[in-house]
Amino acid sequence: FAISSLGVYGIVIAGWASNSKYAFLGAMRSAAQMVSYEVSMGFVIVTVLLCAGSLNLTEIVRAQETVWFFIPLFPMFIVFFISTLAETNRAPFDLPEGESEIVGGFHVEYGAMTFGLFFLGEYANMILMSAMTTILFLGGWLSPIPFAPFTWVPGPIWFIAKICLVLFMFIWVRATFPRFRYDQLMRLGWKVFLPLSLGYLVLTAGVLLAMDWLPKHPV
Repeated sequence: FAISSLGVYGIVIAGWASNSKYAFLGAMRSAAQMVSYEVSMGFVIVTVLLCAGSLNLTEIVRAQETVWFFIPLFPMFIVFFISTLAETNRAPFDLPEGESEIVGGFHVEYGAMTFGLFFLGEYANMILMSAMTTILFLGGWLSPIPFAPFTWVPGPIWFIAKICLVLFMFIWVRATFPRFRYDQLMRLGWKVFLPLSLGYLVLTAGVLLAMDWLPKHPV
């Protein structure tokens, strides 16, 4: 999560180094968009960590052997998935690079392999976010049906299949929804997702504490 925040600096520097006002405006928009949705993503991740009782990704997956977290934390799953769309600049949140908005985004002045590297980074970020969604909410490499012959399938196959499912959801959203306006994008992040994720975090912590469901680890 912390490493993903470093991408903001690269985008700002890329827009500034282009010596173009359109590229710089696109970089500023992209940076504001990524920072806005990282806040709600952070609260969602903390909620999952509360339920798993560990920061270890392997332990988070093992905690979902009984039920995948996207079922009890379904609102958080929706918030996280939509936030990943905004974080990776995918439609309908592709405002920084929308041709109808500001020419072509922060990479408008780049061409050839430099332009290709930007797109390679964006699609690698999509795969990373899909993998994180799979680990946090979809049981990681666990079989969706815990008996044979589904348990005979190796864990990495299930993991890759779930990543492909999340990537398909990225493409489906892109083909279904129109592009948001910038004010709608910011309103959704700060006035809807931030209070919702914070409130659900407090609610989850209260329920776990009241019902004594907090994960217990040996000392």
